[in-house]
Amino acid sequence: MPTPKAPRSTTTAKTAPRGRARAAVSTVAVIAFDGISPFHLSVPCMVFGNDFSGPDLPRFRLQVCAETPGNLRTTAGFTIAVEHSLSALAKAQTVVVPSWRDPMERPSEALLKALRAAHKRGARIVGLCLGAFVLAEAGLLDGRPAATHWALAPAFAARYPQVSLRPDVLYVDDGDVLTSAGTAAGIDCCLHLLRRDFGAEVANRVARRMVVAPQRQGGQAQYVEQPLPATGSDHRLSAILAWVQENLRQPHSLDTLAARALMSRRTFTRHFRQITGTTVGQWLASQRLALAQRQLESTSRSMEQIAQDAGFGSAVSLRQHFAATLGTSPSMYRREFHRTDF
Repeated sequence: MPTPKAPRSTTTAKTAPRGRARAAVSTVAVIAFDGISPFHLSVPCMVFGNDFSGPDLPRFRLQVCAETPGNLRTTAGFTIAVEHSLSALAKAQTVVVPSWRDPMERPSEALLKALRAAHKRGARIVGLCLGAFVLAEAGLLDGRPAATHWALAPAFAARYPQVSLRPDVLYVDDGDVLTSAGTAAGIDCCLHLLRRDFGAEVANRVARRMVVAPQRQGGQAQYVEQPLPATGSDHRLSAILAWVQENLRQPHSLDTLAARALMSRRTFTRHFRQITGTTVGQWLASQRLALAQRQLESTSRSMEQIAQDAGFGSAVSLRQHFAATLGTSPSMYRREFHRTDF
C-alpha cells in the first residue's frame, strides 16, 4: 500500500477544511450484516439518510447493503430487509462499516475484497466502533492510526500490531480512512465528516435536528471506567459551561470559573475533566475556535471583530490558533466555507 498521510484529526476538537463541498448528491453505502446492532446501523443512517429539509444542506443517496441481501437478524430480536448487495460499494463515494458482530470473526473474503476495491478506486472508507476490526482485516489500516471501542482495544492491538491504535480518542481522521471509538462516538465521527466536507454550520444544524452535541470535547478515556453518578456540582458546572459559551468574549480562567461555581480550584478541575474529558484551557480554545468558524462562514465581520467576539483578543492570536489547530488561516477558511445567503 502507498505510504499513508499523517492523521488530520484524532479528536472532535479539530476540523481541517478539505476544499469545496462534494457533489450535491453523494452516495453513502452502509454495510449491514446478520446479527447487527440496530443502534450502530442507525447512526450513519440518521446523519446521511434523513432529509433535514434545508435548501443549503447536503443531500445524500443512502444505500444499506449486505453480502447477501434479504432479511437480516438484529441483536434486538427483529429483522431488517436489505435490498442492495455489495455491488453498491462500486459507485459509493463513502463506505461505512457501522460495527461488526464479533471482533474475533474474520469477515468474508467477498466483503474484504469489496472494501479494498472501493478504497483503491478512491472511495472514503469509515469503520465505526468494531467496524475498525473489519478495516484492519482488509489491510486498510496498515501503518495508519486508528480508533475502536476501548473495551476491545487490547485485543485489537494484539491482533493488528501494524496499526497505530489510538485508544483514548473519539475518532481518527486519516484522510481517506476514518475510524471511531464505540457506540455514540460513531455520531461524532459522522458529524465530523459533515463538518470536514461542508463546514461547521452544516454539521451544527444537523446535530441540532438530532438533538446531540455537534462536537464533544475530550476522548473516550473519560468513559473507560463506570462514570460517576451525576451530582449537584456536575449540574452547576454544566450550567456554567453553557454560560461561558454565551460569553466567550469575556476573559475566563480556571480560577474565575471555579469561583463562579463556588468550588475550590482542585474540586472544579476534577469535575471539569469528568464532564468534558479535557482541561479548561483546551476546552475554552476549542469553543472560541468553533465560534470563530461559524462567524467566518456566516458573516462579513472583520478578523479583528471576530477575534474579539470569540475571545482571542486580536486577529494575530486568531490566526495562530487556526494555524495550530486547523492547519489553515482564517482567510483561507472563509474563502472555502463562506456562505452568501446570510
